[in-house]
Amino acid sequence: MARNKYPEETRNLIVDTAARLFVEKGYERTSIQDIINNLGGLSKGAIYHHFKSKDEIMNAVADKLYAGATEKMNEIVRRKDLTGLEKLRMVFQASIYSSAQEELFAAAPDMLDNPQLLSLFIRNSVQQEAPAMIQPILEEGIADGSICTDYPKELAEVLMLMGNLWLNPLVYHCDTLQLINRMRFFQQMLRILGLDIIDDEMFVPLEKYAQLYQEHQERR
Repeated sequence: MARNKYPEETRNLIVDTAARLFVEKGYERTSIQDIINNLGGLSKGAIYHHFKSKDEIMNAVADKLYAGATEKMNEIVRRKDLTGLEKLRMVFQASIYSSAQEELFAAAPDMLDNPQLLSLFIRNSVQQEAPAMIQPILEEGIADGSICTDYPKELAEVLMLMGNLWLNPLVYHCDTLQLINRMRFFQQMLRILGLDIIDDEMFVPLEKYAQLYQEHQERR
């Protein structure tokens, strides 16, 4: 078999095709064979050369969807004209208003039924993003006086755990009202900690994502 001269193009084709199918059919109803059937003649071996499982493909899809939002958040982190608290608020806004959220909720992977996908998601959120992005912001806020905590590392991990897991219907199944109540509790808890970073306007896209998730669940 001839060596693939364009491995990156092949990988991108797999990710783009999978992303479209996940949104159209849902993650659970899309099989590896469905992806193969839409790759224009590529073999199963081509997929497994790049990805070990469908979970890994979903993780690559999520990475690509969130690439723009991640770059925007990194730009916020690098800014010199904001306090740590202002940066934290803007990072949360960028995350919630990301267009990738809508596409991910439309695909609606059930992470509790996909432990490998859940493990990758936790690893990315808590072990990578928390120390690389959130903790430095908290430490900046401590230095400039806008944030008060003796535990920036632990607070960064809790923010990511609650924001990305506890508030995520793909992990903790809930209806729209339950999700809004959780968000209001999270908002109140953060204010007690001196972190007034969640505006009421952020509830609007959150309701939309919850409705997308519920619609997907009703179609299953």
